Amino acid sequence: QVQLVESGGGLVQAGGSLRLSCAASGIIGSTIYLMGWYRQAPGKQRELVAYITSSSVTNYADSVKGRFTISRDNAKNTVYLQMNSLKPEDTAVYYCNVRRGLTYMNDNYWGRGTQVTVSS
Repeated sequence: QVQLVESGGGLVQAGGSLRLSCAASGIIGSTIYLMGWYRQAPGKQRELVAYITSSSVTNYADSVKGRFTISRDNAKNTVYLQMNSLKPEDTAVYYCNVRRGLTYMNDNYWGRGTQVTVSS
């Protein structure tokens, strides 16, 4: 079965950095259309943070533009989120998302999440 395992979360001070990783297994990398990150803070809905497509098109939430960078390593079926200049409002559980292409009916998969806490 498909499994997404996030890592790299933790507690940092405002202005600090973290690098999140998400390794996908049980899936052929060439069938992946998109890999991305969402986050959900307590009492709020899950929101898109960033994604990167198979053609390396990227998209970022306005709130993280200029601070976060998404990248991928196709050989490792892994997506990364480099988070710099972290703010307390970045505190949330961050979820990895993988979407397969049209040939695979756009199947969507989620990791279990990793906690990011930014102190002021």
